[in-house]
Amino acid sequence: MKFKSLLVKVLMVLALVAPVAASAQAPAAQAATVKAVNKQVVVNYVSGYSVKAWKNYKVKLGAANDTGISFKHGTTLTVVGEVKYKKQTWYKIADNEWILASYTLSPKAWAKKAAKKAAAAKKVSKSKQTKQIKVVALAKAQVGKPYVWGATGPYSFDCSGLTSYVYSRALGKYITRTTYTQVHQGKTVAVSTATLKKGDLLFWGSKSSPYHVGIYVGGGKFVHAATPSQGVIKQSLSYYFWPSTAKRLI
Repeated sequence: MKFKSLLVKVLMVLALVAPVAASAQAPAAQAATVKAVNKQVVVNYVSGYSVKAWKNYKVKLGAANDTGISFKHGTTLTVVGEVKYKKQTWYKIADNEWILASYTLSPKAWAKKAAKKAAAAKKVSKSKQTKQIKVVALAKAQVGKPYVWGATGPYSFDCSGLTSYVYSRALGKYITRTTYTQVHQGKTVAVSTATLKKGDLLFWGSKSSPYHVGIYVGGGKFVHAATPSQGVIKQSLSYYFWPSTAKRLI
């Protein structure tokens, strides 16, 4: 009799516990549901790089799950399916082609980002143009002054004395004193009227230790402290006296 009573109690406890255990396990058993969608997104990764498409969002990312397909930064894609799996949202691009949603933006958000980037670039460009104008104006203002070896202005100059003076007074930028050190500053640019910009420094002689320097002022012309007999002059670029290298400091 006591055994029967004990068995009934055990069965009652199991009946109460079983539903609770089943309900606790139910969410883990639920599969991720792919929702059909029809929208466009833009790949937002790193300029010049691509985002991979994977065969299956459930499989560990790696060679076995690599489709061999990738989409460049800025590519517009049509999304046909969407699913959230392990706290990440995935977009279905085509059969067996999935990408992470975190690597995309809506077309509206992409346009806003592009506009912001363009505005920033325009601001930087305007700032550079202002600096170029200041350098060119001050360089031209020195034309006619005498050449004196070792002179750094404001009444006479040698070649590197002129360039260091102009950058210091026009922009408050110290570019060292000699051609040998000035040539190692800034960005190297091609010596071509198609690529040179106002304010670029032009060098003659060895690319590592040049003997002369001038300032490009646009239109195929440059200003430099030429020789004791010529002083500071504005001169046209000539193949008979072509610079060996050019540096951009603005």
